Amino acid sequence: MSVPVPNYKSNIGVFMVKIAVAGAKGHMGKMIIDAVWNTEGAELVAALAHKGTDKWEADEDAGASLGYNTGVKITDDYNVLRTCSAQVLIDFTRPEGTKEFLKICADVGIGMVIGTTGLDAEGKAAIEESAKVIPIVFSPNMSAGVNVTYKLLELAAKLLKDYDAEIFEMHHSRKVDAPSGTAIAMGKAIAEARGQKLEDVAVWAREGHTGPRIPGSIGFAALRGGDVVGDHQVTFAGNGERIVISHLSSSRAGYAQGAVKAAIWEAGKKPGLYSMSDVLSL
Repeated sequence: MSVPVPNYKSNIGVFMVKIAVAGAKGHMGKMIIDAVWNTEGAELVAALAHKGTDKWEADEDAGASLGYNTGVKITDDYNVLRTCSAQVLIDFTRPEGTKEFLKICADVGIGMVIGTTGLDAEGKAAIEESAKVIPIVFSPNMSAGVNVTYKLLELAAKLLKDYDAEIFEMHHSRKVDAPSGTAIAMGKAIAEARGQKLEDVAVWAREGHTGPRIPGSIGFAALRGGDVVGDHQVTFAGNGERIVISHLSSSRAGYAQGAVKAAIWEAGKKPGLYSMSDVLSL
């Protein structure tokens, strides 16, 4: 078994944003920890695992599986957020975990970067309520490329108002919600650019005798299989031509790097609900 080695980074003259990471034992959590550790101006101060995590696993160094020592032990005690001096918590977990983190962070005054998907109306309302007292960057996808894609879709939707819009997405077999949060956000970008509400025009699935396509509707199709990180494709179909705008992810690294960028940007911001468009000045 390899022994983790120190991976020190110089912080001389650099303002360090103190960051806590939720879901530290998960694949995405590990990538975020790696991004925090290797980003100038970011300091890892807490790594949280799912409650009930085996004590031996929970007590290991947050960088052990990545091959280095961070000096931060993984813990399933969320109350560490009250003592670790974190300025921002990055949360890519499950809706039930996010709701619990919101309560603690709002109470302590820690900002949040939330990439959790599958949140219901109650969960989204909890985010909006907490954003009255802490800054929150909430986005179903932190990738810079995806957020630029949203802008391209807005432009296309405005210029191609009479074209049919269809959204396709595919993710790995372990993803538990559908359509993906990114696909829904794409649908919202198109609908809002056309002066619509997504809930009024979305067709989430088709089966059986559906009748002709409803003009102005936005269709969704979701596939699950293998280890696909995330593919999204939007087709604007007109008479005699189709315009296709795609974003294909081969790694989650872009999501992790975007989340850390958002955390650094958010530090010191006033309470409020922000998006990656704010972070990227799009």
